[in-house]
Amino acid sequence: MNHASTPDPHSAARRGLLLGLGAYGLWGVLPVYFKLVGAIPAVDIVAHRIAWSLPFLAVLLWVGRGWGEVRTALTQRRTLALLTVTALLIGVNWLLYVYAVTAGFILAASLGYYLNPLANVVLGRVVLKEKLSALQWAAVALAAAGIAALAAGALGQLWISLTLCVTFATYGLLRKIAPVDAVAGLAVETALLAPIAIAWLAWGIAAGHPVFGATSQETALLTLAGIVSTTPLLLFTAAARRLQYSTLGMLQFLAPTLQFLLAVLVYGERFTTAHAIAFGAIWAALLLYVTALLRNARATPAMPE
Repeated sequence: MNHASTPDPHSAARRGLLLGLGAYGLWGVLPVYFKLVGAIPAVDIVAHRIAWSLPFLAVLLWVGRGWGEVRTALTQRRTLALLTVTALLIGVNWLLYVYAVTAGFILAASLGYYLNPLANVVLGRVVLKEKLSALQWAAVALAAAGIAALAAGALGQLWISLTLCVTFATYGLLRKIAPVDAVAGLAVETALLAPIAIAWLAWGIAAGHPVFGATSQETALLTLAGIVSTTPLLLFTAAARRLQYSTLGMLQFLAPTLQFLLAVLVYGERFTTAHAIAFGAIWAALLLYVTALLRNARATPAMPE
């Protein structure tokens, strides 16, 4: 008799939950890292992030035998075109996020990522022609009300939130369409951005700018930029293979919540009445979003393994 054990779905879900918490937890405390190198211009930080990610991703592709998928992506014109656009989108997103953290606008950044799942709902309706439930429409309306409140009371930071939201939501949509997995796709995107990043760093060195930081601590932190940036993504991709989409949908709010707490409790960013109204509306919208997500999960019959 064959006693080969079958995978325990509950054990896989528990591992997935821990991996997901690790991914979003690390994304949530990422501002601490960028604050430690905050004296360095945001462009230099992002250039290091791109440059140091390349060797790390190369090792991961070698270990995971993913080079074949990279070669396939590079030979397919449509996939390469999509990844070129997503590379530009994520480059802008990274640059603005680092600027927001180092300039003291973590609240604005966290609001942008709170808005992201709601932006995904709108993009799904407009681009993918997905049908929205009444709860989802109500969530979008509440989010719009929150944005309007912030526009009235804190317009100077709203552009940060909206740009982060739009760039990342569009990035996610295009990566959903691109037929390439997370690590291989990120490797191609990083390779496309690398010549610009390396040229920027080389120009800074030639001009005598301290692009590697003014202290040995800053230099060491900058060399870790690739690992710091890529590790949460790897944990996320591992979690995504083990968890239901609805569970991931709820876990994604951990990161902006941690960023919100860091902004107010640790870094002392000013929390105005406009912020209170906007975040209150967004949190109410997200409650409706999660409710709709759970209802949809219950209504969807489980697929056989």
